[in-house]
Amino acid sequence: MKSEELQRLTASEPLTLEQEYAMQRSWREDADKCTFIVLDAERWQAQPGTTEESCMAGDVNLFLTDLGDPSLGEIEVMIAEPSCRGKGFGTEAVLMMMSYGVTKLGLTKFEAKIGQGNEPSIRMFQKLHFEQVAVSSVFQEVTLRLTMSEPERQWLLGQTSHVEEKPYGAGS
Repeated sequence: MKSEELQRLTASEPLTLEQEYAMQRSWREDADKCTFIVLDAERWQAQPGTTEESCMAGDVNLFLTDLGDPSLGEIEVMIAEPSCRGKGFGTEAVLMMMSYGVTKLGLTKFEAKIGQGNEPSIRMFQKLHFEQVAVSSVFQEVTLRLTMSEPERQWLLGQTSHVEEKPYGAGS
């Protein structure tokens, strides 16, 4: 990720190509991480023969790292492609990942840690019913949390009722 703006918004450091490949292997092999790649479906459908890679807009990730609380997932989203920002891609990706977490992993709580200056992301999570629970001046980030009550669960499932899970494989 070479974009200084994305590095600032996601509190990320630039990686070497070797580090990037190692991270991708980790995402594929580690049981405590889930990732969905966000595609620009309009671009993909509008141009027959276009590859998925050329339509990548970003990703959404779920970390299952609290061994003391397996019902908690930390969620993050990044829409890297500037032309795709502000179009609802991040919201839809987060909703789909949360639905996956609830229905497939049994999650009942979600946290998002967001840089204090990333107002668009903070507003998006707040629109999805997340509430601020902490601020770290040291890390300059805000922690937002959502606990899935039954009404929240039903709301989430209603928001994602159009989503169809399909097996992934080469050529899919």
